[in-house]
Amino acid sequence: MPPTPSTRLHSIDALRGLVILFMLLDHVRETFYLHRQVSDPMDVLQTDPALFLSRTLAHLCAPVFILLTGLSAFLYGEKQQGRAVVSSFLFKRGLFLVVLEFTLVNFAWTFQLPPSVIYLQVIWAIGLSMLALSGLLWLPRALLVALGLILVAGHNLLDDLHFPVESWLHVPWAVLHDRGWIEASEGLRLRTSYPVLPWIGVIALGYAIGPWFGRASEAVQRRQRLVVTGVGALVGFLALRLLNGYGEKPWFSGETGIQTLMSFFNITKYPPSLLFLALTLGVGLLLLVLFERRNEGRLLRWLAVFGAAPMFFYLLHLYVLKLLYLAGLAIWGANHGQYFGLDSVLAVWSTTVVLAVALYLPVRWFARLKARRRDIAWLKYL
Repeated sequence: MPPTPSTRLHSIDALRGLVILFMLLDHVRETFYLHRQVSDPMDVLQTDPALFLSRTLAHLCAPVFILLTGLSAFLYGEKQQGRAVVSSFLFKRGLFLVVLEFTLVNFAWTFQLPPSVIYLQVIWAIGLSMLALSGLLWLPRALLVALGLILVAGHNLLDDLHFPVESWLHVPWAVLHDRGWIEASEGLRLRTSYPVLPWIGVIALGYAIGPWFGRASEAVQRRQRLVVTGVGALVGFLALRLLNGYGEKPWFSGETGIQTLMSFFNITKYPPSLLFLALTLGVGLLLLVLFERRNEGRLLRWLAVFGAAPMFFYLLHLYVLKLLYLAGLAIWGANHGQYFGLDSVLAVWSTTVVLAVALYLPVRWFARLKARRRDIAWLKYL
């Protein structure tokens, strides 16, 4: 059995596990509810509130996970006693994740060889963010914080900047900020679903808060800092959203209070706006405080299992969902237009719960293997 982690590390794994389950919910929706697909931001007048809530919960996933990736990189460096070791690890793991996105991850989504489309999604964004952090971590901490805040808060100033396909800046800008298509060859297109510029800011801020979680840190002071930062982010979100300005389309008063509320929280993920990141990271930091205070609960221990083996879970659940969909299509056929799908959001949630329970044991097995066999170098990349 692996040693029991300290409270601060256990809370990190538990929070990571929670957002992983929100991701599972969203991917069940994308697999079995495509006949009711949503846009980004969603059409409030056409989207069912239950579907809106399901999608909005998933907004927590990428920001929290990438912030915790930066934080975990700092803690890894504290354990390894040197930024050079961390920089090397981030560079190699970042490259590994980029390759993974092009191969196993993309195949899990499309089941197409050779692929005609490659979707550059969250694993790609995490990989490129790690590559960036491998260099940025050498900056003084104050400068790293400033750069992270500039990228998170300032990138929406670039929203109106676009480059035509014939420009040499089209490809790098599509990767950094302008979600779009890259024509790699006559038979292959790349979709930059996750422009990475703001995500680099998030991972930098995650690394910068690392000392709050260091061995010498005091729990009370850490929680105070997390609360102040989290509440500050949420207050900033509310203030900017009420102004109906920067980085988002205006919200509006709907025919019902629910529609108005949905409109207010209907924010942009691709790339993530300042308001998107202020809301999700603010909630994430406050959840981290809550999880640290409630560290002994059975639910948190269960969540921490998923958080201890995130990449293994990610690959496993993608292939399980794809195989289940193909099996359903083969047995029952397309029952919603061209898709096989579930009939309600409740069925999506129920399927998510069943899958979470079913995947728990293999994920726990791998998490224990990873903790026990530290002599197997490749395990740390998963």
